[in-house]
Amino acid sequence: MKFVDEAIIKVQAGDGGNGCASFRREKFIPFGGPDGGDGGSGGSVWLVADEGLNTLVDFRHQRSYKAQRGQNGMGSDMYGKGGEDTTIRVPVGTMVTNVDTDEMIGDLTAHGQRLLVAQGGKGGLGNIHFKTSVNRAPRQFTQGTPGEARELKLELRLLADVGLLGFPNAGKSTFIRAVSAATPRVADYPFTTLHPNLGVVSLGTDQSFVIADIPGLIEGAADGAGLGIQFLRHVSRTSLLLHLVDIAPIDDTDPVEQVRAIEHELAKFNPELLERPRWLVLNKSDALPGDERQQVAEDIVRRLEWQAPWFLVSALARENTMAVCQQVQRFFEEQRAARAEEHAGIAPGDVRLRGEP
Repeated sequence: MKFVDEAIIKVQAGDGGNGCASFRREKFIPFGGPDGGDGGSGGSVWLVADEGLNTLVDFRHQRSYKAQRGQNGMGSDMYGKGGEDTTIRVPVGTMVTNVDTDEMIGDLTAHGQRLLVAQGGKGGLGNIHFKTSVNRAPRQFTQGTPGEARELKLELRLLADVGLLGFPNAGKSTFIRAVSAATPRVADYPFTTLHPNLGVVSLGTDQSFVIADIPGLIEGAADGAGLGIQFLRHVSRTSLLLHLVDIAPIDDTDPVEQVRAIEHELAKFNPELLERPRWLVLNKSDALPGDERQQVAEDIVRRLEWQAPWFLVSALARENTMAVCQQVQRFFEEQRAARAEEHAGIAPGDVRLRGEP
């Protein structure tokens, strides 16, 4: 199925029902008075995150959603029935933006999370509310208010722990195939990966993380060149970036220049991405003689002045790939431990004087 990560839909909440102007008419009760009931409230439109969905492709076929209108009030003090809500299922990781105002309405990041995107109208008042000591036969009533109508932009951002970056043919798809059960397409030409792929890396009980294979970036991606700009948004949710580099490109391009080019595109798209932990993975070591691999890798690291962790691997031969995953798992365990220490602190209700241990 083709990956679809953007969609525009229209939502219309139900209008509120009108109030009723009615009078009680029964035998032997000549002055029954007003008995018009209120109108029912209109139904609202909700979005709910569903982990069973992974694309927005369904919204290519249905773009308009409308909730039920509230029922009008009736005589004999009968209130109108409220309209039923409309619930729209979307994938986990969907961001919702108002097209007209460009305001972000919400971000659905957990299964079952609900977001109100269009509020139903309120029901009108019947004439029973306008009875006073001087107005015993009121004919006033109010109309129901209209429900909200919006045009929404849905944008899916993958929820992955690790994002793979790199030029086309750097070996990202081969790497994710080597470390997970994901089977993205692999070929010997650029832009083989046309949409993001997710894989789960499992290293043992309670030791796993999700890795995302992002389509290859090229110079000018942040300005719309190539395919990468369509999917750069997906790395914004990742905690760690693995920057894959072909250590021996067949076109004799400089791996250092490729790294600098990707860094430039990240800075143009979102400067915060450069502050995120990013490790260097020098791939395709099997393309070099055994006695040259380490020397070439160290030369690249030296020229980059790289301070973060780096690895020399062969995704095709699956050499050193699991060592990378073990380091990634250790990175996340250290992060969790640090967060646990931060939250430990002083327990609620634990009052201490300043200077006390």
